[in-house]
Amino acid sequence: MKKVKFDIQGMTCSSCQAHVEKAVNKLDGINLANVNLLSNNMIVEYDEKKLDNNKIINSIIDAGYGASIVLETKNDLKENNRNIDNKEAIKEMKKRLIISIVFWIPLMFVAMYHMIFELLNISIPEIIKEFLHGSENAIILAFTQILLLLPIIYVNRNYFIIGFKRLFKGTPNMDSLVAIGSFSAIIYGIYAMYMIGYGLGHGNIELVEKFLMDLYFESAGTILTLITIGKYLETKSKGKTGDAISKLINLAPKTAIILKNNNEVEVSIDEILKGDIVIIKPGSNVPIDGVIIEGKTSIDQSSITGESIPVEKEVGDNVVSGTINKNGYVKVKATKVGEDTTLSQIIKLVEEASNSKAPISRLADKVSGVFVPIVICIAILATIFWILQGQSFEFALSIGIAVLVISCPCALGLATPVAIMVGTGKGAENGILFKSAESLELLHLVDTVVLDKTGTITMGKPKVVEIITNQEIMSESTIGNGKIKFVGNINNNIASSNNLLKIAGSLERNSEHPLAEAIMEEIKEKNIELQDVQEFLSVSGRGVKGKIDGVNYYGGNLSFMKENNINTVDYEEKVTQLSSSRKNLFIFCKRK
Repeated sequence: MKKVKFDIQGMTCSSCQAHVEKAVNKLDGINLANVNLLSNNMIVEYDEKKLDNNKIINSIIDAGYGASIVLETKNDLKENNRNIDNKEAIKEMKKRLIISIVFWIPLMFVAMYHMIFELLNISIPEIIKEFLHGSENAIILAFTQILLLLPIIYVNRNYFIIGFKRLFKGTPNMDSLVAIGSFSAIIYGIYAMYMIGYGLGHGNIELVEKFLMDLYFESAGTILTLITIGKYLETKSKGKTGDAISKLINLAPKTAIILKNNNEVEVSIDEILKGDIVIIKPGSNVPIDGVIIEGKTSIDQSSITGESIPVEKEVGDNVVSGTINKNGYVKVKATKVGEDTTLSQIIKLVEEASNSKAPISRLADKVSGVFVPIVICIAILATIFWILQGQSFEFALSIGIAVLVISCPCALGLATPVAIMVGTGKGAENGILFKSAESLELLHLVDTVVLDKTGTITMGKPKVVEIITNQEIMSESTIGNGKIKFVGNINNNIASSNNLLKIAGSLERNSEHPLAEAIMEEIKEKNIELQDVQEFLSVSGRGVKGKIDGVNYYGGNLSFMKENNINTVDYEEKVTQLSSSRKNLFIFCKRK
């Protein structure tokens, strides 16, 4: 079985989605066809011996839609193009909405002015009476309304183009309902104008007054404007659903430095080949999966593993894409590039989960597939029923139009996909991946969450939450449920927490270690002034040391303290206690 992703053009509602799926699924050799209305694409799994991509595309075109294969290029490029498309679509819909509202407001005033003044208990101004009021001004009133309606029709012409096209192909959608409803109101309004003109020409004022009340131009304008408001909000919603995937994609840099003929060359990320030597400088994102062949560093893997403390890496250790090189200069031999990297696989998993269908979504699709034809039939039957009941044709037509306009299936087809895409996207944003939409739907049944021994739930970075001082000065910070502690002694005297922070911060501000960053954040919040440090030295994986006012200070782990002949006997019991509870330690001491 072969799996291919297609872009679908021309879909506007869940009925379109159902028609595309139906057109593809009836082909011989199709195993699976999932259409995503939000991202306008389709995942197809089919038997290569019976089908090919061209046959699938032709079946979609025959159904009245457009289709093209999604090229397997770099994920970030695809996402950038999709973001541009979303922005253009939102901009276009906003323009349509503004123009529609600008002309709809005066249209409603001209059509309803007498009701507005009556409601406000104000007499109609003379200028309105002179030009719009009364049967003698009926043609002016009707002509003004249709002139105000024309711009609304023009900017929203796609409803008519797409709606009638789908209707004539036998696959009516939501646009078909809007097109039929508003077109019926427009045609009847034009008919009423002719009858008004006939009545004025033949002195039949009763006929004029009858059809003066049957101008439905404002109804057509209201239909188009309200639907456009909904479409604008829907388009904005579609644009926001891919934000989490965009954030994942942004974890990978657009360019990288590779070693070529012993020279450092900056290349696009998709030009890196397996086996290339990639140079990763301090502060850079890792662009590929690979093995360190030279250098030593610490890698922040929180975006992939959830570990808040960077992991020390040296020659022979693996690094993965999407992580951050904190402070070392390393050369890495690429083992996985492009679509094969860890980050690309995560992005692919999130996209597949967003495109998959939950059981409730499949039910909504089935209903949407027959919804529009049934609504059209009900509208026709409602019109006929009221005519048979003796009501006027105008009244019966208004009933049919109302049925067409209010019966929009978009909410039915969009609610579940939006919820799924937002859910999987937000999950990915917080490091939680769902393999399928069905998994997400079943999550509400979960009453127990079990983590294995390596499972971590963290904030993503250390933060100082409490400082305790005595003759064994203790400071404590936390990462989720895991804790980072540093224990210190200053001349065996009691020191204030601010004094401890002042000395520790002065020493640690020269370090890029995450624990140092946590301490500096606390100092910034408390607005503590720091001191100058001389002879600063950072020992990778061990700690830091420096001199403040002629006094040597050491910050680091227990081993580092022992290496510098600092007596740690008073601390070892506490250190053992903290270590046994899986807490990371930072020991801080000084000596003359």
